[in-house]
Amino acid sequence: MILLDTHAAIWLAQGHRRVRPLERFVRLYLSPASVLEVQFLVETGRVRLARGVSTATLAGDERWRLDEPPPGRWFEQAAELSWTRDPFDRLLGAHALVRGWRLATADETLLGRLPSTAVFEL
Repeated sequence: MILLDTHAAIWLAQGHRRVRPLERFVRLYLSPASVLEVQFLVETGRVRLARGVSTATLAGDERWRLDEPPPGRWFEQAAELSWTRDPFDRLLGAHALVRGWRLATADETLLGRLPSTAVFEL
C-alpha cells in the first residue's frame, strides 16, 4: 500500500510527471494530515488550488482513499519521530509506520530518516 506525502497528492492533482511511477499502483491513500497541511499551504499563499477545488474535494478525489489510522497509535508513533520538528512530516511518517505502508515522497528528510521499507521515492 502507498500513502501519499502531501506534495505527492498535490502533484497527482496537477498531473505532474514526477508522480508517474505511482500510476502502477491500484490503491493509493491520503492522510488527514495531508488534508490539513494543504489547508495551511493555501491559507499562507504557498499553494493555490484550481478553481472549484477545496481541501474537501481533494480529500474525496477518486484517485485515492482517505485513511484514518487509530489516533492513539498514530500520535504515539509521531512522538517517537524526534528527528524532525515539522509536525506534518512527523504525522505522515508515523501514519506510514503505523499502517506498515510506504510513504510516496520526495522529501529528503523523510527519505533519509524513515526505514527504506517505509518509503517510495519520487
